[in-house]
Amino acid sequence: MADIVTMLALSPTMEEGLLVRWAKAEGDAVDEGEVLAEVETDKAAMELESFFEGTVLKLLVKAGSPVKVGAPIALIGAPGEDLAAILAGLSGGAPAPAAAPLAAEAQAAAPEAAPAQAEGQRRFSSPVARNIARQNNLELTDVPGSGPHGRIIKRDVEAALQALAVAPAAPAAQAAAPVAQAAAPVAQAAAPVAQAAAQAAAPAAQAAAASGQVTPLTPMRKTIAGRMLTSWTSAPHFALSTEIDMGPAMALRATLNAGLAAAESDVKLSVNDMVIKACALALRQVPEMNVAWGGDHIVQHDSVHIGVAVAIEGGLITPVVRDADSRSLGAISAAVRDMAARAQIKKLKPEEYSGSTFSVSNLGMYGVTHFQAILNPPEAGILAVGAVVKKPVVQGDAVVPGQRMEVTLSCDHRSSDGAVGARFLQALKRALENPATLVV
Repeated sequence: MADIVTMLALSPTMEEGLLVRWAKAEGDAVDEGEVLAEVETDKAAMELESFFEGTVLKLLVKAGSPVKVGAPIALIGAPGEDLAAILAGLSGGAPAPAAAPLAAEAQAAAPEAAPAQAEGQRRFSSPVARNIARQNNLELTDVPGSGPHGRIIKRDVEAALQALAVAPAAPAAQAAAPVAQAAAPVAQAAAPVAQAAAQAAAPAAQAAAASGQVTPLTPMRKTIAGRMLTSWTSAPHFALSTEIDMGPAMALRATLNAGLAAAESDVKLSVNDMVIKACALALRQVPEMNVAWGGDHIVQHDSVHIGVAVAIEGGLITPVVRDADSRSLGAISAAVRDMAARAQIKKLKPEEYSGSTFSVSNLGMYGVTHFQAILNPPEAGILAVGAVVKKPVVQGDAVVPGQRMEVTLSCDHRSSDGAVGARFLQALKRALENPATLVV
């Protein structure tokens, strides 16, 4: 019987993907691991690989269509197979037998994954899963597979790696149960009020929609909206601001860039490169800021991975500069430029925009001097960076020209406190006002 290909979760937060184009047409042969389609996720344009080999018998989704994770998109089998029973099942009739294992694959948090099965003497796993396991020195022997016929897929490997790194948060969920039960009557009482407010707002919303163009949300914008709402409403934010004397840093940057230009180097250092390096050094000096909220525990990160917010069409993405504390300014600059360029065409790999321990958002290039950024959960902090501006400053008894930059640190009060944030900003300020520390 033909196999049903479903839309897979190609990024950790993906709930829906836009099927941009088919790499195979009906009647084409396809091998396991071969690219079947290109899908735009909430983060990047990704290639969807086939778990099956055979002939593409039916494409169930037109290119350009949004598809929910787990929804069927194609049928692969032997030429000439009768697809009537499967198509009837997919259209609302009795479920097709082949659909059962793929339905389990589509569940992002299945209670128990099916054990990986051997067909003959071979354990089946996807190429992506094997690559991630190899990079993390993970043996697939004991990893349960939730893919078709017990196949080990990317999500299974990621779940195994997470289980090794972080203890489950079941105690926190159990502890939270009485609170949730106590809150239920309040929520029920509030429901009529919320419903009345929604009904009152509906005519205004309809009028607004009728007077302008309605633009459907992209997968990326949907994810940004959901994650930012969750972050703002669930993490108790507090913000700390300080002003940094950027005169020494700007002078050093000019000297370094002049030397690089004379040496015909492609590297050109930006203010943001220096901020990223300074943040990484500050996180080493104040490790209490390099943490993440884990529900019933706080994760203390061993490494310093800085997420850098990059604006792209339809939203933003945060490529990650890994081990930024041990990288040179030139290496940081090259990494950011490369990932930012590939982010614009949605060609970043999932591992390049996940796993940050702290984030930096810089709007200085747009002339913004001060703003507050929303936390990127579960990180404890994100730094909002304003423009370097020339302004009169007081030195001793004299007013002299100076170069100043305002930064604002947003913190998660569950995993960090004001004193910790203040010490981080002090360390950041020292690094940027004494920039020789950034190049030694």
